[in-house]
Amino acid sequence: MLPASNRLRRSDDFRRAVRHGRRAGRRSVVVHLLLQADPGAPARIGFVVNKAVGGAVQRNRVHRRLRAVMAAQLADLPAGSLTVVRALPASAAATYDELAVDVAQGLRRVLEPR
Repeated sequence: MLPASNRLRRSDDFRRAVRHGRRAGRRSVVVHLLLQADPGAPARIGFVVNKAVGGAVQRNRVHRRLRAVMAAQLADLPAGSLTVVRALPASAAATYDELAVDVAQGLRRVLEPR
């Protein structure tokens, strides 16, 4: 579970991360990362799992799995960053391990220097 201080909640923050952050797409997810100027703030993470993924049961399962994957990755995120993980329709059929690999690869790509 993600601590409350690490959850992305405001729609403006989601919008900023998606529009102005770096993006890396994988088979089941797209990872957006926006580095902030305030290194004292904690890294915050949000999720977008829309109806294209499936019904409510499938969406909730994908959301729970992505939360668990990102909780394990939290230490690797820069302080003050905004991260949005958007689930693609393929995420409904993906296992936890496949989601973990896709998220890790996406994070590695957006965190590498340009």
